Amino acid sequence: MAMGGAFPFQWPADPGLDAAAALPPLPTVVPDAGVAYYAGAAADMHAGQLELPDLAAALAAMRREEEEAAGIRLVHLLMSCAGAVEAGDHAGAFAHLADAHAALAAVSPASGIGRVAVHFTAALSRRLFPPTPSPPPPQPAAADADHAFLYHHFYEAGPYLKFAHFTANQAILEAVQRCRHVHIIDFNLMQGLQWPALIQALALRPGGPPFLRLTGIGPPSPPGRDDLRDVGVRLADLARSVRVHFSFRGVAANRLDEVRPWMLQVSQGEAVAVNSVLQLHRLVADPPAGDARAPIDAVLDCVASLHPRVLTVVEQEADHNKPGFLDRFTEALFYYSAVFDSLDAASGGAGDAAAEAYLEREIRDIVCDEGAERRERHEPLRRWRERLGRAGLSGVPLGANALRQARMLVGLFSGEGHCVEEAEGCLTLGWHGRPLFSASAWRAGDSNQSDSNADGSSGSEESNISCSS
Repeated sequence: MAMGGAFPFQWPADPGLDAAAALPPLPTVVPDAGVAYYAGAAADMHAGQLELPDLAAALAAMRREEEEAAGIRLVHLLMSCAGAVEAGDHAGAFAHLADAHAALAAVSPASGIGRVAVHFTAALSRRLFPPTPSPPPPQPAAADADHAFLYHHFYEAGPYLKFAHFTANQAILEAVQRCRHVHIIDFNLMQGLQWPALIQALALRPGGPPFLRLTGIGPPSPPGRDDLRDVGVRLADLARSVRVHFSFRGVAANRLDEVRPWMLQVSQGEAVAVNSVLQLHRLVADPPAGDARAPIDAVLDCVASLHPRVLTVVEQEADHNKPGFLDRFTEALFYYSAVFDSLDAASGGAGDAAAEAYLEREIRDIVCDEGAERRERHEPLRRWRERLGRAGLSGVPLGANALRQARMLVGLFSGEGHCVEEAEGCLTLGWHGRPLFSASAWRAGDSNQSDSNADGSSGSEESNISCSS
C-alpha cells in the first residue's frame, strides 16, 4: 500500500552534528558470557542450516495446499456465477464474477487451473458484459487465416491432432489396402497436415501405390488467392517425389451442409474414404425454423450416398451440448482443465500461447454463444454411435495394430500421463485416465467392397492438380 508524505522514520540530517557524539556508548561485554553466547549461537546456526531443506519443503507443501484451496474456491465461484446466469439472477452473477476476479490473484497463472480459470472468467465477463457497441465480425478471410495459424500451433503443441491424423490414416490404409483407385474426401483440409504421412505410406505399399485422388473441402479464399490449390500443389510435389499418381481438387464451402454429392465428383470404381477430424460436432444444432432436418442429418445422408469404404471420425470426448447452461459450463470447465494440464505436460511446462488461444476460442463459444451461433457442440462417443447408426453406418473396429502404434506415437510426442485406450473398437486419447478425444471408423452398409481394376476407368474428373511419376 502506497504511503504519502514523509517516511515515518528518518535519520538525523544536521550537518553540524558530531558523529562520534551522536553514537551511543558500546555495552560492556563480560568475556565468559560472551563466549558462551556466541558458541551457542553458532551451534544454533549450524543446526538451522541442517534443517533448511526440510523447512523449504514444508513451505513449498504449504504453498501448494494454499493454492489448491484457492483453486477449489475459484472453481466454486465460477460455477456459482454460471448457476446465477442460468437462473437469470444477474445481480448474483455479477457478485460471484467479482469474487472470482479477486480469487484469481491467489492462484498461480502457471498452473493448469490458473490458466484455464482466466479463460472461463473472461468468457463469463463477456457473456455478462457484451461489448457495446458490438465489434464488427472479422472478415471471413482474416478469420480463416487466424484460425489456420492457431490450428497449426495446436497441432505442434500436443499429441491430440497427431493422434487424430495417425489413427484416421491407419483406418484408411486398412480399408483400401488392395484398391488401385482411391478417392479421399477431407471435410477440413486446413494446411493438409494429415496427408504427407498417408502418401508416403501408400508409396511403400506392397504391390505398388494406387492412383490417389484427394478432394479437400475448406472455406473460400480471399480475392486473388486460392489457398486450397496451394495446399494441393505442395501435396502433389510430395506425391511426385515418392512416385504416387496423385490428383487434387478443392471444394470451397463455408459450411459442410452446403456441400452436395455431385460437387465431390466420385467416379465409379473408386474406393471412397471420407475423413472428418473435429468437424461433425459443429453440425448438431437444432434445425432452423421451417427446416425438417438438422445440418448433421444432411451431411450424414450425403456421406451414406457416397457408399464409402470407411468414414473416419475424430471428436472431442466431451458433453458440451447440454441444454442447461450450468451443466454445459461445469462439463467444459473440468474438460478444459484436463486439456490444459496435458498441454502443459506435453510442452514440458513451457506452454504455447497460440495453442492456448486455439482452445480459448472454443471456451468462449461454449460459454458465450447460444442457439445457432454456438458451433462447439461436443458430444461423447456413445451419442455419436447412436447418430451414425441411425444414418445407416456401421462401426469398423480399429485393430490391435492401430492401438499399439497410437500408444507408441503418443509416447514419442508427449510426457507421462497421456494414455490411449480401446473402447468397443474405438480409440480414445486421455489424460490420467480421462478421455479427451475419440477416434472411430465407420462403413456404409451397402459400400462396394470389391477391388478396383488396374485398367478400369476412373470416370471423368475435373481436378485442379494432377501428377504422375
